Amino acid sequence: MLSNAARNSTFYKVRNLVLQKDRLMSETEVLPPAALPGAGKTVGVLALQGGVAEHARMLESLGAQVVLVKSAEQLANLDALVLPGGESSTIDRLTRIFGLRQPLIEAISGGLPTLGTCAGLIMLSTVIDDPAPGQQSLGVLDVSVGRNAFGSQVDSAQVHLPWLTPSGEEVVIDTAFIRAPIVTRTGEGVQVVAHHEGKIVGVRAGNIIGISFHPEVTGDTTVHEELLSLIR
Repeated sequence: MLSNAARNSTFYKVRNLVLQKDRLMSETEVLPPAALPGAGKTVGVLALQGGVAEHARMLESLGAQVVLVKSAEQLANLDALVLPGGESSTIDRLTRIFGLRQPLIEAISGGLPTLGTCAGLIMLSTVIDDPAPGQQSLGVLDVSVGRNAFGSQVDSAQVHLPWLTPSGEEVVIDTAFIRAPIVTRTGEGVQVVAHHEGKIVGVRAGNIIGISFHPEVTGDTTVHEELLSLIR
């Protein structure tokens, strides 16, 4: 029998959210494959560490072909890219070990539509306020970020969050915060698209979307559909 502490742990919270997401997706009306927003599109998910499977499942549910990116060569034929959550300093270190750091910078700077979630947002930023020793970011999104701003994993929570769409409409998305970072500064050309508890948790700049939270955990496809809409 599970203790109260175990039931309240982030593992069980996230597991329950994933089960809920899978149930909701199974109850959703199935569209013809050609009508899905990701039909005919190839999206890479950086697959060095972190929440890779959740993003892959969501993108596949939207009709996209998913490539689990572990080498620079795999970036060449992508229509879009996701940098998932995880441990940002570990992902940073692995991108350098696998020779991906500079190719990622060049691909994203060159216009590849990119979504960074949680650790992915940290990776995209130009400045990390509180980096781990030796930690670097890609420097492709002109923001400063603070890591783990929402506290420990015990404080992680599911949230209904206002989101500003590209058309200027405000919608509410269902998402989860798990040891989430915040944006502490935005540069020129960076649009703030989401706040939580008075803090910036979502930004958009050209081909880049950066968010502090995890819609892939709850099954809300709003942000991933926006990423797919950036593909030209």
